[in-house]
Formats: sequence, structure tokens, C-alpha cells
Amino acid sequence: MARNKEALVLLIDVGPTMHKYIPEAEKVCSMLAVKKLIYKKYDSVGVVLFGTEDTKNELTKEVGGYEHVVVLRDIRVVDGDLVESLQQLPRGTFSGDFLDAIIVGMDMLIKKYDKTEKGKKRLCLITDALCPIKEPYEGTKEDQIITIAEQMTAYGIRMESIVVRGRHRGEGNKKIVDENDHLLDIFSKKTRAKFVYVENPISLLGALRTRNIVPVTIFRGDLEISSKLKIKVWVYKKTSEEKFPSLKKYSDKAPSTDKFATHEVKVDYEYKSIEDPRKVVPPEQRIKGYRYGPQVVPISSAEWDAVKFKPEKGVKLLGFTNADNILRHYYMRDVNIFIAEPGNPKASLAVSALARVMKEMNKVAILRCVWRQAQGNVTVGVLTPNVSDRDNICDSFYFNVLPYAEDVREFQFPSFSNLPASVQPNQLQQEAADNFVSMFDLAPSGQEEALLPNSTPNPVLERFYRLVELKSKHPDAAVPPLDETLKKITEPDPELVSKRKSVIDAFCNCFEVKENKKLKKSNRQLLREKPSGSDQGEDYAHIPDKSDTNAIEHASAVKIEKIGDLTPIQDFEAMISRGDSPEWVDKAIKEMKTKILELLKDTSSEKIYPKALEYLVALRKACILEQEPKEFNDFLHHLCEFSQERNLTRFCEFLASKELTLISKTEAVDSEVSDDEARTFLIKPEPKMECT
Repeated sequence: MARNKEALVLLIDVGPTMHKYIPEAEKVCSMLAVKKLIYKKYDSVGVVLFGTEDTKNELTKEVGGYEHVVVLRDIRVVDGDLVESLQQLPRGTFSGDFLDAIIVGMDMLIKKYDKTEKGKKRLCLITDALCPIKEPYEGTKEDQIITIAEQMTAYGIRMESIVVRGRHRGEGNKKIVDENDHLLDIFSKKTRAKFVYVENPISLLGALRTRNIVPVTIFRGDLEISSKLKIKVWVYKKTSEEKFPSLKKYSDKAPSTDKFATHEVKVDYEYKSIEDPRKVVPPEQRIKGYRYGPQVVPISSAEWDAVKFKPEKGVKLLGFTNADNILRHYYMRDVNIFIAEPGNPKASLAVSALARVMKEMNKVAILRCVWRQAQGNVTVGVLTPNVSDRDNICDSFYFNVLPYAEDVREFQFPSFSNLPASVQPNQLQQEAADNFVSMFDLAPSGQEEALLPNSTPNPVLERFYRLVELKSKHPDAAVPPLDETLKKITEPDPELVSKRKSVIDAFCNCFEVKENKKLKKSNRQLLREKPSGSDQGEDYAHIPDKSDTNAIEHASAVKIEKIGDLTPIQDFEAMISRGDSPEWVDKAIKEMKTKILELLKDTSSEKIYPKALEYLVALRKACILEQEPKEFNDFLHHLCEFSQERNLTRFCEFLASKELTLISKTEAVDSEVSDDEARTFLIKPEPKMECT
């Protein structure tokens, strides 16, 4: 097994006490298989059920025992059958012995991979741990656990124990529960095992990790306290944003008989001269230009390298400060973790001593960091001590990036004290507001925190994975409604709201609550504003005067259904502003596109260019307003291709002179075009698409 592949064995308790949790276990385990099909399609997964009526495993045949343990699936590469089998788990009728299941899972991994295999091997146990485990033939249960833990370490097997019940909940026999928790805790101390409690379906959904990301150091070197004191450290990323999987374009143009077709779409760019659009500019003749007002200043790569800031690699201490001086909202970007260099006892001792004294004195350190040579920028951040309370985990530091002055945003809000006394809140209103804000606390005193970050999945990603799995079986299936478990993450908790109803009612009674209706920007106001990406010269789109306003109002009153020839822009705006159906927006955009193309088809005279620009400006503004940037951007791409095919290159130059650009992300959040791409679009021709 390759190092970058994983072999996972799921150990699932299906005994009677787990029946109420099995539906959620089915969801989380099948979702794990779906994610592996997307991210790690060459990983192997096996499934072991315990608490079943039947017995089916190799150890029973070889040595006897291990009853009510069924190997539902041997260890093999993930496929669609695994997803389906995990969605229909049987309900067992016997008490589940999780230790038997662990031994059966270990046996499967050892027989399959042995010690020589260097890939990742993992067991994942899902149980409520309410049932007792059998007494061993020799020694105590603790001795048996220690022996198993040593075997796990020897064969490089990791384990996750997910206990589906509250840490302090009074379920089952307390003596049995305490003993099982103690035994599982031995696993976590003696091996690289993870032990977590899960109280609800939401936490279960986030507790099972889809994939273990291999940590990669971003820095290895000295933590320079002074010129005479340096500590060898390694720096890893502690947290990072989970992003959507990369979705590649797929082409169906390849012949169906070609078994080796990749169906990949390749994008090649050609740069052509403005003076002669037929001439391709080779890479050695290109140079980057930067706008300086109306002027474009060319700067070569050699000049750019000469002025670049190239700091020396290193991590240096700038000083210490009280932890209270660094507020939580100062933190930027991801969190890194500093650990002592592995295998270096002096470094471990130094890191531990520094972390503990900083913790004792309530201090944090300010560092200047350059992670790699010639990085181009310097990071200033805060180093916070992380003192471990476990014997097998060393002390370390957390590192958070701090903002520079340019990163700080100061928002000034007027104080109530500046308002007249008649509109200032009284004591009753102030108390009602305080209680209203306090009720939103997800971690009230004496209770477990709701929606813990470590066990709460991203609902957007989870829904995406479920849709992919559904579409793989039924391509024409509609988007399903939001799952009840995900609703509890994205919507207010009805139970919490009902408990706090008195607080909400008291707040509403103290204030006059009104609905703040969102007013849509009128199209008349829209046309009076200067459009981004276009000059406001003599050829710019006509700004309606008083008579035009009346025309627009009249057009809206009579409900325009088609763009006419007399007042096309007014008709277009009237159709866009119709609120009786969203279909009018699509129809208006489609007809305006047709209008522009017909205008360019009828004549090659440059006299029609200003009118075509008017139509384009109106279309652009409407697409920004209605959050349809892709419609305009795709059409502008098509329009440039159309102009080149009909030898209307002067029209593209005319648009470039008026600085009509693509709609960028700054103007519309749904746009996929950056500001630089939008500005340089008419200078850079369209890419050629090749399908292989």
C-alpha cells in the first residue's frame, strides 16, 4: 500500500442499545464513503458489525469465540456498493462487545498489510459503550487492552473511538459505562488513538473524519529568542479552510470507442497584437504593464525582481506582552502550531519550559516570521503557549497572524449618549436588550457547548456531497430538501427558541419592531449613475431626461412584453423591473442580446457602434443589479468572437477605448472574474478550447 493511501476498517455497533443512533450512523458512514470516492478513490475500506445475531469472521473459524461479530465487507477499494451497503445497516439483537470488534478489525489489517506496508492504517469504532465486554482467559481487562495497544503501535495502526452518548449522561449501568470509558481511555493514552464523546446527530456527523491530511511543515529551523538562545522547532498548519473539491471540465467530444480518452478540456491562450490581430505575440516579446492613471507602465520581470523585498528566512522574537493586550478579533488567517524538533530532547525541554512560564505569567510572544527564503513578505504574529495535560503529548505553541495597520478596519458607530434624551433607551429596555443578547450564548454555564467547531461539519459541503451521490445514481434527480440534521446547523433550534420565548417577548414588548423592507434600486436611478468599466464621454449611453422618465413609467404601467425598435432601452428596463415573474429578467436579457447582434449584422458601418454600446451598457447594469454576471460575461466573450469572424475588429477596439469591461467579483459576488481579468479582457483574446 502506497504511503498516500489509507486502509480504514469501520467498526459499527448495531446492538439493541444503538438502534436509535443507527440512522445517523448510516448517514455519516455512507457520507464518508462518498467523500473518499471524490477525494481518495484508491483508499480501501472494510466494515465490521458487532451486536449482530449472526457470526461471520475469520477469527471465529480459526480460534473460536468472537461471536456476534460480522465482517460485512472485506478491505478493498471504495466503490458505489460500499455506499449502498452502509445506507442499509442491519439491526442487531445481541449486546455488542467492542473489544472483539477491535481485535477482528486489527486481524483484517494485519493479514492484509503486515508490518512492511507503510501506508496509513486506521480503525474507527462507533459505539455507545453501554454493554460489558467479556472477561479475558488470562489477566485483567486492562492487561488485555495494553497488549492490544502494543500490537497496534507495532503495526502502525491508529484508532478513533466515537462514543455515541454524553460524557455525563446517565444511560445504562454506571459501573459498566465507567469501566468501558476507562478501557477506551487506556487506548488513547497508550496509542495514537482518538477518543471523543458524541451527544447528538450533529456531533456524530462531524466526529468521523473523512480523510487524515498528512501534515507538512511550513518551517524547520530556529526560534531565535536572542543571538545566544535558539530553539530548534518545526511549524505545521493547525487549521485550514475546507474547500470544495476541484471540479474539472469534462468533454464528451472524444469518440466512444476510444478507451484511453481522458475527456479533459485543455485551455491554451494566444496573445495577439492590437495593431495586427492576426499576429500572435510570442512569450519572449511580452511584458507586463501596470496602470498609472490613463498610462500603462511596462515593467520587465528583471526590473520587478530587482525591486522585490527578499527577507532572510527565520523566526525571531520581537518581545513579550500580556495576553490581555492581544484580543481575539486581531487573529487573521489560519492557525499554525510550533513544536520542538522531533527527537531533540533539549529542544523539547526548552519549548516546554518557555511555554509553561509564559502560561504562568499570562504572557504571549510577538514574532517576526519568514517561512522560506525570499518569501516576499514578512509575517508578524502572536505565539500563545499550549500546555498539554497528557503525558504522551508535548507542550507546544499556537501561532496566529496579527494585522498590520493597513489591515485594520475601524467602524465608527454613534453612541446612544449622542441622541436626545427622548429617544435614549430606558433601564427596562436596556435590561431586555442585555437578556436578548445573552440568550444567544451557545455555551451557557453548566451546559455543554452547542455546535462545537471540532464536531460540526460544514453544511454547504455536506449537502454538496449528498447531491453528488444522488446524481451519480439518478442524473435527472432534483435537488432534495435540506436534511433535518443539517437544518439544526443552519436554522434556529426550535427547542432553544421555545425555552427563551419569554426573553424574546419581553424584548419585543419594550421596542416597536418594524419590518425593514429591502428597497430595490430603481432603474431610472441606475441609468443616472456612471457605470463601472465605461467612460462617460459623448458616445456614452444616453441618460434619460424627464420625458424619458415618463416613458419608462408608462412602459412599466402597460407591462412591456417585448423590446421594441423605438425605445429599446426603456422597454428593456421595463421588462427587467417587472415583478410579476422572474422569467421576465431572463427574457429581457435574451432579447437585448439578440438586439445587439442584429444591430451588428445589419451593417458594418461604425456609426452604429455608439448605439450598440448603449445597449451593452444597459445590459451590463441590469446583469449587475439582477446578480447575473455570467450572462453578460459570456455574451461579451461571444460578441468578441462574433466581431472577429465578421471582420468587425474596430468594434472591439471601440469597446476597449470606452473601457467597457467584464463584470468582476468586486461588482457582483457571483462573478468568477477577477478585477485584473476584467480590465485586461479586451487586450487579451479569447482562449482556444481543445478537447482530448
